[in-house]
Amino acid sequence: MPSMNESLIEFIYQKETSMGNSWVCFAPKEEVGFTGEPSKRFPNSSRKARTSSSPSKNKGKLDEDAFIQQQAIAAALLFRHHQQNGSLSLSRSTSLVFPSSPGPKKLSKSSSSRQRSRFDSLIQPHQLVIDKDPNVDALETNHFVLVHGGGFGAWCWYKIMTLLEEGGYRVDAVDLTGAGIHSFDTNSIASLAQYVKPLTDFLEKLGDGEKVILAGHDFGGACISYAMELFPSKISKAIFIAAAMLSSGQSTLDMFSQQAASNDLMRQAQIFLYANGKDQAPTAIDLDKTLVKDLLFNQSPAKDITLALVSMRPIPLAPVMEKLSLSDEDYGSVQRFYIVTQEDCAIPVSLQESMIEINPPEQVFWLKGSDHAPFFSRPQSLHKVLVEIAQIPSKQV
Repeated sequence: MPSMNESLIEFIYQKETSMGNSWVCFAPKEEVGFTGEPSKRFPNSSRKARTSSSPSKNKGKLDEDAFIQQQAIAAALLFRHHQQNGSLSLSRSTSLVFPSSPGPKKLSKSSSSRQRSRFDSLIQPHQLVIDKDPNVDALETNHFVLVHGGGFGAWCWYKIMTLLEEGGYRVDAVDLTGAGIHSFDTNSIASLAQYVKPLTDFLEKLGDGEKVILAGHDFGGACISYAMELFPSKISKAIFIAAAMLSSGQSTLDMFSQQAASNDLMRQAQIFLYANGKDQAPTAIDLDKTLVKDLLFNQSPAKDITLALVSMRPIPLAPVMEKLSLSDEDYGSVQRFYIVTQEDCAIPVSLQESMIEINPPEQVFWLKGSDHAPFFSRPQSLHKVLVEIAQIPSKQV
């Protein structure tokens, strides 16, 4: 004999096929247990009145609640089945699927005495399923390569990778030498070429005619600039996200030096590492974990800050000090775009605007309310801008 779940799945499946893929997922009803303590929402007299109802009525209500929960489980299983088999369609309006009952049934009011706040989060239909971008296959390239900033790793892009992949884009995030899960000792990195090697190796292996969209954050801006000079024909667009967008002959250290005097928090957070001894030049820069939240993550969720605190690694100093050699023929042939983070304490807006003015990109985008880590603090907004840039027609050269 089939179980209750199997019967419900069969019932909703028959209804769904007969009504043209009309269905809904129900949120499970919250279970309430009485502990004998007075309710905070009802005075004691009201509670007594509620708990003194006949056992048959209480049993009927519990049976009805259990049945609704079983429907929710069945609907969710059906939803998963259609996702896996590619038969899910959201083109028609959704309908509630209930077994027919004699006569109209009045819906009970919520027992909550709290009015809904305008700040309450409501699940919108488009949040249930992220449809593939209809234009993604018509683009010159739908392949993003994400390059982390100093101290970060490929791990920092996890939200953006998920959003892009759900939209039908190909995404790769690289760990540069000594970053993320790359095992190389940060203090032993002697040049920008050595630091960027995982990225240049990746680009070198691309097939003939294959192009990607490079996106670099923070010090990753200098890294993608280096790659643009070497592989201009393999890069469709370059996106600088609160990043070092340098001119030829300039180093990332030069860029940061422009605002070092006015950024006390940055100076306080920096910890120089001397792997070769205090009498030698520093080999890397670490960040004071007690100041990182205010410097980098002043708008980011606590769970992402925790992830960063246990994952970040020191920044090799030699690549930061190296001056770039960029040409108009190679670096200059790639379309550049800049994304400004407006609540950034690490690279303030004034410094971002200075780089934009000196080395103007094709277009500038602004992320309101974003700290230095928009992939944490404003992932939806960043994703939207990345997709918008991907859809901008490529420059004819």
